[in-house]
Amino acid sequence: MSRKTCGCGADHFDRRAALATMAGGLAAATGASPAQAHAKRSPVRPEDEKFMQIAIAEAAKGDFPFGAAIVREDKVVSTGRNLGVTNHDPTAHGEMVAIRRFVADNPAKELKGATLYTSGEPCPMCMGAIVWCGIGRVVYAASIEQLSKRLGQIMITSRAVAEAAPFLTVEITGGVLAPEALALFDKK
Repeated sequence: MSRKTCGCGADHFDRRAALATMAGGLAAATGASPAQAHAKRSPVRPEDEKFMQIAIAEAAKGDFPFGAAIVREDKVVSTGRNLGVTNHDPTAHGEMVAIRRFVADNPAKELKGATLYTSGEPCPMCMGAIVWCGIGRVVYAASIEQLSKRLGQIMITSRAVAEAAPFLTVEITGGVLAPEALALFDKK
């Protein structure tokens, strides 16, 4: 445990040093180094529209029009929709619900390398969870900027969050079926 001594003579836990040590350990465990960890723009793939349609269908059923689908080996392994109002839980975003549903029945390590499709670019909370799960690729429909014209948003992109993670490279693809995702806001 990292400790430091302050002027009062007491020994205190040093969170920054501990986090730096953990990040270094995670980087070593994943084979990444800060120089190679980053958000990587990824081109649209042939399967992206098919899986994004699933995320948008989930969004249509949510309290707010946000939905997600997690895909491994070309199969949907979990879905989620915004349930913040229903569950009285402001953290119940589509991505978080999909992750929670997956880990309820599977080891979290099985999310490593998966692709998460989401109707809206992940907020910082969701992108942080995506990074901590080791999800290797994020595909979103509407961007934070587009969404901010419809409702309040924290103006931090998924790319900015991924760039701050020195232990993982996340591929990011944006704009897949954005008009369809944005049209859901007109129906709510």
